[in-house]
Amino acid sequence: MKTEKEHKMNTDHYSIEDFKSIGKIDTHAHINTEGKTMIDEARKNNFRLMVMAVDVVPEYPPMVEQLRVRIKHFQEDPDVFTFSTAFTLDDWDDPDWSDKIIDQLKEDFSHGALGVKAWKNIGMEDRDAAGNLIMLDDPKFDPVFRFIKDQNKVLLSHAGEPKNCWLPLEEMTVKNDRDYFKDHPEYHMFLHPELPSYEDQMKARDEMLLKNPDITFIGTHLASLEWSVEEVAKFLDRFPKASVDLAERLSHIQYQSQQDYAKVRDFFARYQDRILYGTDFQQLEDTEPDELRKTMNERWMLDWKYLNTEEEMRVPELDDPVKGLYLEKEIIDKIYRLNAERIFPHAWSSAKR
Repeated sequence: MKTEKEHKMNTDHYSIEDFKSIGKIDTHAHINTEGKTMIDEARKNNFRLMVMAVDVVPEYPPMVEQLRVRIKHFQEDPDVFTFSTAFTLDDWDDPDWSDKIIDQLKEDFSHGALGVKAWKNIGMEDRDAAGNLIMLDDPKFDPVFRFIKDQNKVLLSHAGEPKNCWLPLEEMTVKNDRDYFKDHPEYHMFLHPELPSYEDQMKARDEMLLKNPDITFIGTHLASLEWSVEEVAKFLDRFPKASVDLAERLSHIQYQSQQDYAKVRDFFARYQDRILYGTDFQQLEDTEPDELRKTMNERWMLDWKYLNTEEEMRVPELDDPVKGLYLEKEIIDKIYRLNAERIFPHAWSSAKR
C-alpha cells in the first residue's frame, strides 16, 4: 500500500523509469552524415530532433552539403527529424549579399527548414574587407532577419561564448569549458584581448533583437548567459519573443544549484514556458556509432536524473556532487516537448504526442 507521500510523488513527478515512455524533443543536434545512428537512437528513446546547420568550416561540410544531408533525413524520417538552415558570410562585401541570402533561405524553407541558425563566427571570427569584425547588429543583417520573421520562421543564435571564455583556464567554473577552450585557443578570448569583450557580444545580440522585437528567437546555450540564471531571467523579461535552450550549458546550471538550490529551482518554475531541452550532440562521417550511442544515453539519463529527481549525483563537469532539481511533470513536459512543439508547430507532424 503506497503512502500518501509516495502517491503524490508518483503523481507530480516523473521517475527514472519513466524516461523512455515520455515523448521528448532534443532541440539542439547536428548530423552531418547520411548515417542514421543518432536518428535511430532518438527513436528508440522516444526523442525527436531539431538538427541545425551551422556555418563552421572545416569542422562541418560546406553549407550545400549540410543542407543536402538534412533534406534527405527530413524526407526519410519526418517522425523524428526536422531541421534549421544557416547562411554563410561569403561575399559579405557584395552589395547584394542580403538579397542573395534571402533567395537561399526561400529555397531552404521550401524544402522544410523551420529556422535559421546564426553562429559565433559572427562577432568572433569573420571580417569585412576593411578588416572589421562583423557583428550581429550590423544593418546588413536587417533585411535577412525581417524576412525570417515575415516567413514565420525561427532565428536561432549562438552569440559569443560562455563568460568563462574571457577567464584563464584555471578560473573557469566547469570542466567542459576548460577542456573546450584548451583545445580551441582560437576561441579562448582571454588569449585575445584585442577582440570584442563578452559585454560587446551580448550588446550586439541585444541590439539586433531590439531592432527585431517580433522575431521568434532562441538563444542557444542559454543565450550565453549561462553563468547566471538571474541574467537569463532579465534577458527573457526584456525580450518576450525569446526562449533559451540548455544545450551544453546544463553544467553551469548545476554549478549554480550547488551555490543556491532554491534560486535555480525557482528560475525553472518561473520560466518554464521559455526553456528548451537540447544537448548539442553531433554525428560526423567519422563518428564511431557505438561511442555516439553511449554518449547520448549517458548524457540523456544524467540530465533526466538531474531535472526529475532530488537524488544527489556526480556529473563529469563538476568536482562536487549536485542535487537533482526534482521539477514537476508540468515543467518537464514543457521543457522537453511542449515548448518546442509550440515554437515549431509544423514539425514532426506524423509523431505528435
